[in-house]
Amino acid sequence: MNVFLRADSVTLVLPLDIQRVDEGVHTSGLKATMGGTSRTYRDVLRNISFTAEEGDRIGVLGLNGAGKTTLLRVLNGAFPPTLGRVERRGSVQSLLNATLGFSEYASVTENVILRGTAMGLRRRQLEGALPEILEFAGLSGQATHRLHTLSSGQRMRLDFAISTAIQPDILLMDEWIATGDAAFIKRAQDRLRNRLRDSRIVVLASHSTKLLSEMCNKAIVLDEGRMSFFGGIADGI
Repeated sequence: MNVFLRADSVTLVLPLDIQRVDEGVHTSGLKATMGGTSRTYRDVLRNISFTAEEGDRIGVLGLNGAGKTTLLRVLNGAFPPTLGRVERRGSVQSLLNATLGFSEYASVTENVILRGTAMGLRRRQLEGALPEILEFAGLSGQATHRLHTLSSGQRMRLDFAISTAIQPDILLMDEWIATGDAAFIKRAQDRLRNRLRDSRIVVLASHSTKLLSEMCNKAIVLDEGRMSFFGGIADGI
């Protein structure tokens, strides 16, 4: 099967609510909150087109607010484009939202299924991978504990273990794992490198030009939601 990911003239328009303030009048506190809001619409992404083929490792660069994470969410289907279309062939996995699908009062095991299915994985895949997910997260002894009893570090490890349990054809990833104890960070980075190596297409958003130059062969540069460059990674940086 020929794997590909294609954006064709993708535009995303989202509503923006702005606090309404009488011109020339300074308001603060309660008066400001009672002033009402006005709704405008903003092009968060505008007319983005590119094609990723097998072997492509695409780094997405841009300042904060340029639209990097939003583009990844359009590519994985979380945000349907207002105009244009996204086409993809192959299994897609996204490392974007660290809380999607988790339930505070469900057990760790139940949360593996909930989180995984919310990410688009099949229940049979998750059940087969469950022992390895718990072992990688260091939570084999807490499988029946409720999620709210875990520390923030344990939750992070659980999320990462679920998110990287299955090798996808197309991997969409926002930034690089940089939290947790040193031993876990090393294991996590080793796993990510394996996933990046074995995925047939990768789209990675990051502020680290060193990482992108090491991992990617192409670049998308975003500027206020517009694609100002698509080409080789060195020229993109």
